[in-house]
Amino acid sequence: MASTCEQLIYPALASPAVARELEVLCLHAKARIVATGVNPGFVMDLLPLCLTGACRDVDQITVERVVDAATRRQPLQAKIGCGQDPAEFQSKLHRGQAGHAGLRESAALVAHALGWPLDAVTEQSEPVIASRDLATEFFAVAAGRTCGIHQRAVGWRDGVERITLDIRMHLAAPDPRDFILIKGRPELRLRMDGGVPGEDATIAALINVVPRLLAAPPGLRLLHELALPVWHGGRPSG
Repeated sequence: MASTCEQLIYPALASPAVARELEVLCLHAKARIVATGVNPGFVMDLLPLCLTGACRDVDQITVERVVDAATRRQPLQAKIGCGQDPAEFQSKLHRGQAGHAGLRESAALVAHALGWPLDAVTEQSEPVIASRDLATEFFAVAAGRTCGIHQRAVGWRDGVERITLDIRMHLAAPDPRDFILIKGRPELRLRMDGGVPGEDATIAALINVVPRLLAAPPGLRLLHELALPVWHGGRPSG
């Protein structure tokens, strides 16, 4: 089974007992489970891990994702609090009832794949406040109301930020992009203008991982354990 459940990207972080149970069930049934997607599943975990394959040493990984939420679907705009009172939305973020899920799991997956034992994985979330009136197909957001989120997860080791994942997702976000910085030997930078579009790419990630998952041993698999998913077959469109 290929899933887009965000926490399943690295389930041992928050639910180690559930992860062990899923592993046992998979082995018993000779089944396979993996989580994939765009974020988590590609931009802030699998892709930076792929880049480290060209490094002799890695000291620090930073990933920044900026999304203009005005171009995204209604459920996402609702999830990031569009039009809500900032104080009320901050309270929802604090209770884990809103915002982007899976950011801490992405950091933990990267650390696990690199063999970095982390001292802690922290996360901060805050609403982005509209500086002017904004409108989308789904929401009218007055100045002073919430128009999105800013979340940041950090993987700490020896008092140093080794992994930093920073996502800004709000209406009218300037310069949408995905940016990865690998500090090491050599230092690598990758910038994707416009960023990876979530809707189409999530579907593609699910489809393209299936042959790799079926070829893997039974069990609860982590995405980096599989052969690299690639598009294969069919005719080019257009």
